[in-house]
Amino acid sequence: MGGQPSSPLDKRQQQHLRGQVDILLRNFLPCYRGQLAASVLRKISIELGPQEPVGCQLLQSKKLPRVREHRGPLTQLQGHPPQWQPIFCVLRGDGRLEWFSHREEYENGDRPLGSTALTGYTVLTSQREYLRLLDALCPDSSGDHAQEEPDTLLEMPVSFPLFLQHPFRRHLCFSAATGEMQRAWRLALQGGIRLRGTVLQRSQAPAARAFLDAIRLYRQQQGHFGDDNVTLGSDAEVLTAVLMQELQPALRAQTLPSLRGAPRARAWAWTKLLDAVHAAVLAGASAGLRAFQPEKDELLVGLEKTIRPDADQMLRLRARVAGRLRAAVQGPLDSCLHRKVDAQLPPLTQTLLSTVEAELAAVQTLLTQGMGRLSRHLRGSPSGTQLRKEVYSFGEMPWDPELMQICYREAEQSQGRLGQLAAPFGFFGTQSLVFGAQDLAQQLMADAVATFLQLADQCLTTALDRDQAAQQLEKVRGRVLKKFQSDSGSARRQFIHGWLLGIFLPFVLSQLEPSCKAELSEFEGEVLAVGSPALTIEGIYEEVVRGVLLQRINGDVETEAQRGTCSRQPGSSTEIRPLCPLPPPGTLQS
Repeated sequence: MGGQPSSPLDKRQQQHLRGQVDILLRNFLPCYRGQLAASVLRKISIELGPQEPVGCQLLQSKKLPRVREHRGPLTQLQGHPPQWQPIFCVLRGDGRLEWFSHREEYENGDRPLGSTALTGYTVLTSQREYLRLLDALCPDSSGDHAQEEPDTLLEMPVSFPLFLQHPFRRHLCFSAATGEMQRAWRLALQGGIRLRGTVLQRSQAPAARAFLDAIRLYRQQQGHFGDDNVTLGSDAEVLTAVLMQELQPALRAQTLPSLRGAPRARAWAWTKLLDAVHAAVLAGASAGLRAFQPEKDELLVGLEKTIRPDADQMLRLRARVAGRLRAAVQGPLDSCLHRKVDAQLPPLTQTLLSTVEAELAAVQTLLTQGMGRLSRHLRGSPSGTQLRKEVYSFGEMPWDPELMQICYREAEQSQGRLGQLAAPFGFFGTQSLVFGAQDLAQQLMADAVATFLQLADQCLTTALDRDQAAQQLEKVRGRVLKKFQSDSGSARRQFIHGWLLGIFLPFVLSQLEPSCKAELSEFEGEVLAVGSPALTIEGIYEEVVRGVLLQRINGDVETEAQRGTCSRQPGSSTEIRPLCPLPPPGTLQS
């Protein structure tokens, strides 16, 4: 796939990419079908199991997910040769960025000059850091470049830059007029990037869980254990990222030697080529998944009908085989956990606990302050207009990027430490982890705000004077804080368990594969006799390993909580009150 990277892909290149997408889909869709069947059995087993009382006490906000729309003038590096040109930028509520030549074009509803979904981007505000990144993309090769044009790309200093970098797409270079505008745009863009990136992780649909499990299993079949943020984005975007990772080495080897010009100009050209390849792969993956959608819908209906009548028998068989399989692999599994996991589990648990505790304590502080402001305004004889303004401002707290940054930065400050602790286990998905923690903070804030507003609306009547109304609000504030304490304890426990499993489970499976895979053949015939894709010996084996690992995690989380390790990390800057200790951990559904 050589050719001039600044030119559109030719027909041969496009045909090659379509073939690569077809191969990916042929290999991936069987994994997806199997995980859809497993998700149906999982759902039925939960229904048949003991029903626990509903855990959430806060009302669920109906306004998620979204980001606050942000718009304003910027300058953009564009054209050939690239030059800084004024534009008008708009960040939509769904996390899509658009730019226009003038504000009037936006207001008139004209088509934008360009647009992009923010999935997978990173915001950089340092020109020096961005230039280092460009230099690393296309290091200067040996040879005589004396006759090449000088490297003028970004040679002029930019006062308030906003560089949007993507591993597989063309970079977007913007500049704001002031530092305040730069900060506002940075926070807004980061919110859009997180919104687009965690669409599958936030989904409660069984198909979303099945897709993520299928991606993990497909990559394990390719020899890739661990997480590296490839699952950020929609299903088509995730498949595109997986294929782009596979294509990139050959693409670099075929293309980079043919690039001419100064190093940064070559890097710029390389990102243009990647962008064209990414667009072609994304179009193919999207079309393939759309074509699979009717089959998926029909498959889910059929699986429900065929699995439910035999679910009891299948679950009993799964439990029986799991018990025997556990006895067979217990020795190597315990040895692996003792040698590879036990020493590193406590520091990772402690870091996760302290991070989430600090983040949710900051949410509680902001929530308490917001409810207190409303109560004070009600006592202060405000005008109806002023009170409505305060209520609106309170209701918008979860989507105020400047305000929520107080909470979000707790996770950002721990990202480096978490990355260092998790990297030896092949886990490089700390961006996904940070996004998940920030989503958790926003969700709990949104639910608490919605609960307070509804309870306040129910108890405030025209028959109450200002003092009586303020007293009622104080009671509502106490109720909401109790509900928040309960929900935050449950949510952070699930969050910590889930990410510890995400870090350690793929690593343990990779370590056990040489010794324990052979044990599976002894039980395979018994499972295959059931004749259902919902039950596989590989799935039972992974469930066994997950269960043993989860027991380790449960004990460690409880120990760290009892030691009081849920306090703030040293070096954090926000003064906040600690939340109550974690409740006793339970067993997650696998």
